Amino acid sequence: MAGRNHLFIPGPTNTPHEVLSAMHLPMEDHRSPIFPDLFKPILADLKKIFRTETGQCFVFPATGTAGWEVALTNCLNPGDKVLIYRFGQFSHLWIEMAKRLGFTVEFHEVEWGKGIPLDDLEARLKADTGHEIKAVLATHNETSTGVTSDIGGVRKALDAANHPALLFVDGVSSIASIEFRHDDWGVDAAISGSQKGFMLPAGAAILAFSQKALAAASTSTYPRAFLSLQDQINTNKDGYTPYTPSTPMLHGLRKSLELLLAEGIDNIYARHHRLAEGVRRAVAAWGLEICAQPGFESDTVTAIVVPADKDAREVISIAFKKYNISLGAGLSEVSGKVFRIGHIGDMNDVSLLGAIAGVEMALLDSGIAIQPGSGVGAALEYYRATA
Repeated sequence: MAGRNHLFIPGPTNTPHEVLSAMHLPMEDHRSPIFPDLFKPILADLKKIFRTETGQCFVFPATGTAGWEVALTNCLNPGDKVLIYRFGQFSHLWIEMAKRLGFTVEFHEVEWGKGIPLDDLEARLKADTGHEIKAVLATHNETSTGVTSDIGGVRKALDAANHPALLFVDGVSSIASIEFRHDDWGVDAAISGSQKGFMLPAGAAILAFSQKALAAASTSTYPRAFLSLQDQINTNKDGYTPYTPSTPMLHGLRKSLELLLAEGIDNIYARHHRLAEGVRRAVAAWGLEICAQPGFESDTVTAIVVPADKDAREVISIAFKKYNISLGAGLSEVSGKVFRIGHIGDMNDVSLLGAIAGVEMALLDSGIAIQPGSGVGAALEYYRATA
């Protein structure tokens, strides 16, 4: 098929040409005297993205999933209790990881389409008078359902309960795209990945830790090796890494940070919100619904519910095979019920209008009754009015 594949999944996201070019370079000595000139500024600029002045950032040659494990095994002790709400596939996977690592996991089911219930969280924390809960695991942006939770509200619940639990946040599909304030929200460990808002290939777990979390890490007895924070701390201070890094990834991250900071972090938040709102208006014009309930809508991914007698997998297949467009599939409990449009990273108005047009064709070919051009028209008018 002529033309390139159009990537509209919530990760990996589209990588800008400037970033690809920055990664295309000969291999180099990661122990050379000049390597710190690359690495130290990356760690400093990451703090601007996470919005932390007092925290410390790290880059592991791994993925966001490994970042979950870094937080759990470095800051907690074997058997510690963690509290988490399950409302999508990725919060589910974090639960399963914590169980397999031997932690005591208390999880509460929430309807998929909603996020963390703050009143329930506050009540549970107040009931934990013995402070058995050592960490709250909060999925900021649940990619599988297009749901965003209020992390500032989670911090308020912890403070209202006067609870000392650490706050770990899965920000894999939110950081560098959706508003995130590490210091203001009292986040102790924030986990992201290179393939989402940072617009890179998968392969880097990018994290920020508070001083409280680092203090906990200094006394943790949980066994760890490759994912040790202390090994990173010992070498990062001099601008090096404890083991061989992916130098092309770091050069790409350097360029990505330059692009993000040049645009301005508040402008990035506003751009993602505006692009997402155009998609939501297109969905409404089609007469369809999104998975996220009011107040929980994500600005990086929209999960669209197909009619009960239709299969979202057919929409995805037609979009890919006939129109060369990649859409996100429904996962686990919403498999076949939703398809997802990712609007994260290197996106603009025309990008999303192309996605919406392609989805319209796939919907019509799937026998889903929509008015041709209705979604494109609704998004087009919104983008024009807000440009």
